Amino acid sequence: MSVDGDAGRLKDETDEPGWEVDPDDEWGLAVVTTVGRQLRLRREAVGMRAPDFGVAVGYGEDMVYKLEGGKRIPRPEFLDRADEVLEAGGLLAAMKEDVAKVRYPKKVRDLAQMEAKAVELQLYDPLNIHGLLQTPEYARALLLMRRPAYNEDEVERFIAARVARKAVFERELAPELSFVLEEWTLRRPLGGKARLRGQLEHLAHIGQLRNVELQVMPMEREEHAGLAGGIEVLKFEDGSAVGRSPAVAGGRPVSELKQLRILELRYGIIRAQALTPRESNAFIEQLLGET
Repeated sequence: MSVDGDAGRLKDETDEPGWEVDPDDEWGLAVVTTVGRQLRLRREAVGMRAPDFGVAVGYGEDMVYKLEGGKRIPRPEFLDRADEVLEAGGLLAAMKEDVAKVRYPKKVRDLAQMEAKAVELQLYDPLNIHGLLQTPEYARALLLMRRPAYNEDEVERFIAARVARKAVFERELAPELSFVLEEWTLRRPLGGKARLRGQLEHLAHIGQLRNVELQVMPMEREEHAGLAGGIEVLKFEDGSAVGRSPAVAGGRPVSELKQLRILELRYGIIRAQALTPRESNAFIEQLLGET
């Protein structure tokens, strides 16, 4: 591909939706502003004009000023190229990790931070396999079905955020994780049977972890305490907790004892109505054999 072709492609990609800075994300704004300031200072230090720098990295002058002014989130390949052009010795490229986090939706990033501190998680999703359990391929299929449709860039952002949250399984002091899954979410081949099989194989693996309990709610159950919506309860080492459910406080996170008691009561009943972890693991293996 020609240099001109690369330049046009990079500029177009950076202009796509999804690279704007969320005005309500104070931490994200601070990161992008700092990166932009470093870009400008480094460019001026080597005596390069913005138009010339733009040509060197394949961006238009206007986009260079947006990036330096903290108005757009820089792509990782741009930071690599800028580091090379400005002879920054790795300073600019090293910012890619923080910049990548800015692209995660703030509410997802906040949730991931809470999950990283929790010692116990109780999770129930009545509509889908829980995001912490989804494979990237299965998550992509779900995201592509949303209407109004996400663009490809937004899909990649959400997938990256979900993958990052899975670090909760890899912590040295792993938390206790309890999931209740609806049987129908394990049967419906969203995105195709191949994606479903890959998802079931992943669940079969996760279900064997000593700190994880998966329980399946059979479709044939005549009683069900989860009809009011999903439930999330996160407990922390100091004895505090935070919970969330569409049926409590409009879905906002709650930490008041009375509201937490309602969520834990409902979750406890749902668990009692579901198959045991051993029965659930066997059920998932059975579904794998049928898929």
